[in-house]
Amino acid sequence: MFDLLISITSVVVVLGILVLVHEWGHFVVAKLFGVRVEIFSIGFGTRLGGWRRGPTDYRISALPLGGYVKMAGDNPAEERQGAPDEFLSKPRWQRAIIALAGPAMNLVTAIIIVAILYVVGMPEPAYLQRPAEVGGVMRDSPAEKAGLQPGDVISQVNGVSVSTWEKALTQTELALSRPEIPVVVERDNETETLMVQSPGPRSTVSEVSLLGAPHEPVIVGRVTPDMPADRAGLKTGDQVLAINDHPVLSQIQASRLIQDADGHPLQLLVQRGDRQLRLQVKPTYGDPRDGFGPRWQIGYLPRSENTLHSYPFPQAIGRSVAFNVKQTGTLLQLVARLFEAKASIKQLAGPVQIAQLTGQAARLGLAPELQLMGILSLSLAILNLLPIPILDGGHILMLAIEGSLRRDLSVAIKERFVQVGLVFLLVIIVIVTYNDVLRIIPGR
Repeated sequence: MFDLLISITSVVVVLGILVLVHEWGHFVVAKLFGVRVEIFSIGFGTRLGGWRRGPTDYRISALPLGGYVKMAGDNPAEERQGAPDEFLSKPRWQRAIIALAGPAMNLVTAIIIVAILYVVGMPEPAYLQRPAEVGGVMRDSPAEKAGLQPGDVISQVNGVSVSTWEKALTQTELALSRPEIPVVVERDNETETLMVQSPGPRSTVSEVSLLGAPHEPVIVGRVTPDMPADRAGLKTGDQVLAINDHPVLSQIQASRLIQDADGHPLQLLVQRGDRQLRLQVKPTYGDPRDGFGPRWQIGYLPRSENTLHSYPFPQAIGRSVAFNVKQTGTLLQLVARLFEAKASIKQLAGPVQIAQLTGQAARLGLAPELQLMGILSLSLAILNLLPIPILDGGHILMLAIEGSLRRDLSVAIKERFVQVGLVFLLVIIVIVTYNDVLRIIPGR
């Protein structure tokens, strides 16, 4: 019950702030262009209180879920006076910039949040600063086809010496335009050069598919209730050392060993504090609703081993921009794959999962909560820029169409445009919420 309360409070606060920042962007630019703003509300629903300054009612409303801005003459279905300070009286380019201002503020917020984290100490995977030792290889991946194996230590990528995983990943990204990427590994005191097939610079293939998973301890972050791991006695904080006497060097290797057992009982060697335990676990077959289909599972989520790294402010800004550019590319690739039917909608997080994630981040501390907030702010910016009716991107698209036609579309067409967008979004929300609920049902 307490965890549920934390999750609900966290998601209300985080999403509330991000929506409020978004609306503040619309508000500031609308005022800049001389649009009369009638209402700036913190929250939705019944007005609880506030003050009036000029033509604007600054109010606090009953439902604390972000806020909204009401501009004069912004609804073509309502009766208008045609006054010069009405939204629809302004040139199309100004209306487009007002629509763009909300997502822009979310983008700026994401950059600022991540930059602050880089200054005070950004949680980064501990393996990034360690030697590039391979801990596992995905089945049928370019890494496996090239011959990479668990235990290999990568010493060169594309002819450049690499001493850490961070350098190896950077050189791999720089070499994606080549048809093959030469990778030099140290194996059993011998040096071997392997040729990894490059997927191309615009591919969605991850670095893990190309170089293998980093060697890092598999520490249990959460055990799913009533699943095999829970029934066998696995606890949060346990480190999985071996499965069926095979040393476990990464979570990808652990997952592969679980699949290779094909449902037969597993012998887990676990480190708990200063003692080692052996647990027998029988996997169950099911779909964890993560977009990768049904498979054998035992019911635990690993916890990443992170370290804090701080940087001077100018370098922090640069790293924040690079971080958000990479996240943007990942999100846009996912959207493109969804429309091409190459990815499953099950990979999208709905309101229930977002609440779970914000609650987990809140329990871990301020830094994880801020990092998640930055990612959500960026996601909100990208979502609103999609050319879907009712979103800011849809408004910009409609303005572009009207600009190309050099005339306004009829009110009936605009209403139908908005109705289609609303139905589309409601369907998506229902689907992702349904998937969220299935994720939290044990054994599904």
